[in-house]
Amino acid sequence: MSNGKILIVDDDDNICQLLTLYLVKEGYGTSVCHNGKDAIKLLKETKFDLVLLDVMMPQMDGYMTLTEVRKFSDVPIIMVSAKGEPMDKISGLDYGADDYVTKPFEPQELLSRIKALLRRTQAHTATEKEPENSDIQLDDLYISIKNYIVKVGGKPIDMPPKEIELLHCLASQPMQVFTREQLLQKVWSSDYQGDARTVDVHIKRIREKLGMGKSWRLNTVWGVGYKFEVL
Repeated sequence: MSNGKILIVDDDDNICQLLTLYLVKEGYGTSVCHNGKDAIKLLKETKFDLVLLDVMMPQMDGYMTLTEVRKFSDVPIIMVSAKGEPMDKISGLDYGADDYVTKPFEPQELLSRIKALLRRTQAHTATEKEPENSDIQLDDLYISIKNYIVKVGGKPIDMPPKEIELLHCLASQPMQVFTREQLLQKVWSSDYQGDARTVDVHIKRIREKLGMGKSWRLNTVWGVGYKFEVL
């Protein structure tokens, strides 16, 4: 029985073979892509439990690939890169990665990170409860957390699951101010180890997609966090 299915995305075939060897030994199923475009296509067609994504790839690098993947999927992603500067790690997390590992890496350390991330993801999924009022209708804005649908003026808005969950969390309690830490706990999980910047990045993307309604808006409360305001 497989412990999960992992997609390896790296243009270095030696790295792919090494990762496959260790992952299969640990009971994981694996698939390999050598570029971002093929990875995006495969992720749209197949369900994976986790992605190992290299940063330095030709044509479409890891950051570009990650940006495209986050438009339709919240699959856990660990970036694997030879770039080990602090800003590189921050950039990866800002783009939507869940963790960042620097090459050369110890295989056992990477396996530990994979197992920890999968545990957090599975625990969060297992404990999720459907909100009592799953549908929200505020003027022209419609949010269904049950069906993961967002519409503005009847027009569907393309959002990955985490953006929808974050928007629903805020809109379900209008006028309430949430700190970034509270939103991380509610939408990601209480033991999520990512940076609070993750919330800022998701809020920015939500605003870009929704614009501003006539009777509602997603406001920043400076020095505190965010609130969904009904005018």
